[in-house]
Amino acid sequence: MQRDVIIACDFSSKEACLNFLDRFSGSRKPFVKIGMELFYAEGPEIVRQIKARGHKIFLDLKLHDIPNTVRKAMSVLSALDVDMVNVHAAGTVAMMKAALEGLTRADGTRPLLIAVTQLTSTSEEVMQKELLIGAGINETIVQYARNAKEAGLDGVVCSPLEAAMVKEGCGAGFLTVTPGIRFADAAADDQVRVTTPAKAREIGSDFIVVGRPITAAEDPVAAYNRCLEEFCK
Repeated sequence: MQRDVIIACDFSSKEACLNFLDRFSGSRKPFVKIGMELFYAEGPEIVRQIKARGHKIFLDLKLHDIPNTVRKAMSVLSALDVDMVNVHAAGTVAMMKAALEGLTRADGTRPLLIAVTQLTSTSEEVMQKELLIGAGINETIVQYARNAKEAGLDGVVCSPLEAAMVKEGCGAGFLTVTPGIRFADAAADDQVRVTTPAKAREIGSDFIVVGRPITAAEDPVAAYNRCLEEFCK
């Protein structure tokens, strides 16, 4: 699968999001991520509107519940014609299998389904002291990825720093979708496991998810093109 840059459209309203996307008037429509803030503010209609503009969509809602609830929710999300959705790998193999069942349409088609391993804001110290996970963060992430693969998922969300380990543990075809991307000359903000687009490409990321370095840039289109140049070349 060809590498791509996904822009995290973490806006609070339809107007703000569409005004931002209006900047991208060229033939290449960016792959975009719609997260909780925008989806909860605007509902499914914002997905339909952005899809109608020609964008691929990663619907980032991180489902995590009992298997039956997740199965039913995924059946609803599948009807939105998005390109990628996700769950939390901590929900267990059974929950991930149920998600896959719900997401798969009657004709056998479905969006890509990936699982969040550990959020890029989580450090090993926090994971062990607050979540009481005794294994190291790298070991935990690789095991969660193996669980996702066992469940039949297409890949995982992990930091770019773990992408190579996930590939080694799950195979080259298992997708790594990596947030925590910052340009070399930018601040890390609230994420602790970060790297640059170029380094993410070297490590083995398939998709990078980039938010503030693009959406808060003085020239978002130039920042997006910089990401493409550094990651997809």
